[in-house]
Amino acid sequence: MAEGFRHIIRICGTDVEGSKKLTYGLAKIRGLGINLARAVVKAAQLNPEARVGELSDEAVQKIEDIINNPEKAGLPSFLYNRRKDPETGADKHLHGSDLALRERMDIDFMKEIKCWKGLRHSLGLKVRGQKTRTTGRKGKAIGVSRKAAARRESA
Repeated sequence: MAEGFRHIIRICGTDVEGSKKLTYGLAKIRGLGINLARAVVKAAQLNPEARVGELSDEAVQKIEDIINNPEKAGLPSFLYNRRKDPETGADKHLHGSDLALRERMDIDFMKEIKCWKGLRHSLGLKVRGQKTRTTGRKGKAIGVSRKAAARRESA
C-alpha cells in the first residue's frame, strides 16, 4: 500500500480513525485502555503525538504483535485485563471479539453454578450491589398503564 495519510486503519480487527493521536486511537480498540495504549506505543518506540493515519504498515504490524503478545514485549501484567485466568491460571490480555466471547462465557458459567452474580444476571437484575427500588426498571411494568386506568374509571 502506498505510504501517506490514511483516514481509516485496521488494527487488530478494528477500524481506527486516522485523525486521532496514536494513544487515543489505540484506546478505541475493545479491550485496550489509555494506559495499555500508552505502554504499547512506548514498547513499539513510536511517537505518541503522531496520528494513526501516518503509521506505516510495519508500525501497524509491530503494534499488533505487541497487543497480541504483551508479555513478549515486556509489558507489566497489571495492565492485562485477564490476570490469573480461572482455566489456565496464566496472565492474559484479550481484545476484540475474544474479549466479548470470554465475558459471555464467564456470565454463562456464573449462571450455571448458580452463584449470586449468576442468579442476578439470569433474572436481569443489577449485579453489583446497586439499589433497585427506583432504578433498573427497564422491561418491566412501570406504574399504571392507560388501559388499566380507563378500566378502573369505567367500573
